[in-house]
Amino acid sequence: MKIILDAMGGDNAPQAVVAGAVKAARELGTDLVLVGPEDRLRQCLAEHGAENEEHIALHAASQVITMEDEASMAWRRKKDASMTVALNMLRDGEGDAVVSAGSTGALLSGATLVVRRVRGIRRAALGPVLPNGGKGVLLMDCGANVECSPEYLLQFAYMGSFYAQRMMGIDSPRVALLNVGAEDTKGGELQKQTFALLRQADEAGRIRFVGNAEGSDLFTGKMDVLVADGFAGNVMLKTVEGAAKFMFGQLKGVMYSSTKNKLAALVIKKDLYGMKAMLDPSEVGGTALLGISKPVIKAHGSSDERAIFNAIRQAAACVEADVAGAIEANIEYMTLDRAKEDT
Repeated sequence: MKIILDAMGGDNAPQAVVAGAVKAARELGTDLVLVGPEDRLRQCLAEHGAENEEHIALHAASQVITMEDEASMAWRRKKDASMTVALNMLRDGEGDAVVSAGSTGALLSGATLVVRRVRGIRRAALGPVLPNGGKGVLLMDCGANVECSPEYLLQFAYMGSFYAQRMMGIDSPRVALLNVGAEDTKGGELQKQTFALLRQADEAGRIRFVGNAEGSDLFTGKMDVLVADGFAGNVMLKTVEGAAKFMFGQLKGVMYSSTKNKLAALVIKKDLYGMKAMLDPSEVGGTALLGISKPVIKAHGSSDERAIFNAIRQAAACVEADVAGAIEANIEYMTLDRAKEDT
């Protein structure tokens, strides 16, 4: 197995990417390819005493896709950018997965048009796993597709179910539809039509649909996969992230407000760090681009060494789980025409 890294993607590139790669090479024994300016990458490797690391190879790329570049065209205009070269390598079979902390839009666009979607999938989706005290909730989609059709959401449900089975170890994932109420009749036309399609898929025994879910249900353990259009999903994701930061900020203020509170904080310090780690994106690794024919992992833009290490581990797990293969094998059930036949 070989994982390709966009070494110049992210706020802390290339230092954090190289550091995470060195850690993964030494602890996981994963073969890696760092894509970027060779001289600069060699210098970073030297700083970690990894000039001759046997599991790390370099591949030259002279350009960098930045956040200022137009996402939909960046990979076309910068053909020698580290992200573009990495995706071309994946397409050509020179590796098994790509990890990048670069521009989300550019990565999604490039993965879609270079690596290509699984045949029959209308849109790729970003599927982050949000904490809920258990194995987590896979949110499908979190911003890749702001405008969606019922068929898109049907496919998100299937793709999310396969990911939850193979990557999260859930035998029969519970799929819910994000809506403004739990009742079957809630929502606009998109939600009502999608609800009907998901109910049909459940009755056919292909997914386990548990109905509508409100935003407040995210942490209740009601579902394993939450299906949403990219607009609503992104709002939910950013709200959760913001709420977590606010909560820990307030908690820190309380814990250090007096001597007795500081003593109490020392007693529960380990538990607090455990809770914080559960909400830390660095511990998750990255977000899978589901629907792409080969594994592509989007690491957080501010990824540090730990986050890159975990994104590499996630990419390797995706290769072994062959989520794309499961999607391809079931694509006949994931189109609107087939769904109508099942009614």
